Amino acid sequence: MTRIEALTQEATKLPKEQRLALARVLLDLESTSNLAETEQSWDDEIRARIKAVDEGRVPGIAYDELQKEMDSRYDA
Repeated sequence: MTRIEALTQEATKLPKEQRLALARVLLDLESTSNLAETEQSWDDEIRARIKAVDEGRVPGIAYDELQKEMDSRYDA
């Protein structure tokens, strides 16, 4: 029996609340390890988009125009 199988077998013996708590801990471990990388990726993307607008490579949209588009799109 592999270690994963043994751990799974032990986990199935836990009460429901403890199994859910264990699942949350395991999921949090994964999301926490990727958090810094994800934040850095978003920071890089935001900087690239701001630079593109500042350099005139992409057009901006006036706020009023954007608001009208969002209102029509989402029936506000």
